[in-house]
Amino acid sequence: MPIYEYKCDACGHEMEAMQKMADAPLTECPECHKPALKKLVSAAGFRLSGSGWYETDFKSGNKKNIADKGKSDSGSSSGGGCGSGSCGCAA
Repeated sequence: MPIYEYKCDACGHEMEAMQKMADAPLTECPECHKPALKKLVSAAGFRLSGSGWYETDFKSGNKKNIADKGKSDSGSSSGGGCGSGSCGCAA
């Protein structure tokens, strides 16, 4: 669910609100109770909840840290080329 930022034009109060994307923007400021609340343009934050969002949810056994294993293998080639000579490097 996205987290939106708001700022009141009347009193300057800033706040965040967790809302569905289909929800109407908030308009009433919780501090001064005036209808001057405006949604700010920012990178929307969001919270992932429920199952299926974590690395371990889709992996089993000793496959749980596949990303870490790839780091150790990537430094094995020397020279930084493709290694086969097919790209024009001196393999």
